[in-house]
Amino acid sequence: MGDLPRVGISRCLLGESVRYDGGHKLDRFLKDVLGPHVEYVPVCPEVECGLSTPREAMRLVGEPEAPRLVTIKTRRDITPRMTGWAEARVAALANDGLCGFVFKYGSPSSGMSRVKVYPENGGAPVLKGRGLFAARLMDSLPLLPVEDEGRLNDDALRENFIERLFVMHRWLELLRQGFSLGALVGFHTRHKLLVMAHSVVHYRSLGRLVAQGASMGPEALQSAYLGGLLEALRLAATVKKHVNVLSHVMGYFKRHLSPDEKRELLEVLDAYARELLPLIVPVTLLNHYVRKFSDSYLAAQWYLHPHPAELKLRNHA
Repeated sequence: MGDLPRVGISRCLLGESVRYDGGHKLDRFLKDVLGPHVEYVPVCPEVECGLSTPREAMRLVGEPEAPRLVTIKTRRDITPRMTGWAEARVAALANDGLCGFVFKYGSPSSGMSRVKVYPENGGAPVLKGRGLFAARLMDSLPLLPVEDEGRLNDDALRENFIERLFVMHRWLELLRQGFSLGALVGFHTRHKLLVMAHSVVHYRSLGRLVAQGASMGPEALQSAYLGGLLEALRLAATVKKHVNVLSHVMGYFKRHLSPDEKRELLEVLDAYARELLPLIVPVTLLNHYVRKFSDSYLAAQWYLHPHPAELKLRNHA
């Protein structure tokens, strides 16, 4: 695909000085490492709804389920302005081909979870809120992959999120090229091992859905398939699940590998299973055999190259 995944992001994470104090929260991984492989759609709720920079700090006040956005010193209620802007902005983003969104942790407008909400009459805050813009976006686009930059410091969460970004990108490309049952079969086939690494149960369920696709309307089929797919991918791809998939791939070469090659591969899989090697090692070895034995089916499997190698997402132990 020629174009890049479009990813919404809080503008301060790209180094833009839009925070309440006139500063930023530049995230080097997001800007310098992931940045060249995606097309960012920067958003700053406070600035875009008409507030100045710098500006008075704000916080969420009231009930966590429906908090108000209030300035700390003057107690000015910004809620109507923010919610009105957010409704229009989210409606525009819904038609912008987004593959995901990266929010700013803890922000009263852009935090996706665990945002401080203060009681009306004072007291200690509870970490049960969502930023007003983030909540609106997540409620309106519940299937959109989202994370905040704080959680992306975790290697497993980072890989999971970025993997979902690229799956969503391929899904949108499928829709752009023209959805059909045949196209869905091809999409499902190429994602077999990737989905299996998260949930064999979901893979089988999606397979049954595709098999019944002719009896469903295109929109219903699209909605059901994408919902099941993203539900599967949100589940952790554990070492045990990866070993199952890697062993499955190895089975394609059992008639071709020499005894020494087979022994080497089994040793690598065992070392990975014992967490002595990162995932990239067995995957690289299997990719070598895919090319050596010209296996077109495995060469098409997204599991073996789910995202740009430059991101080094499978290099951690």
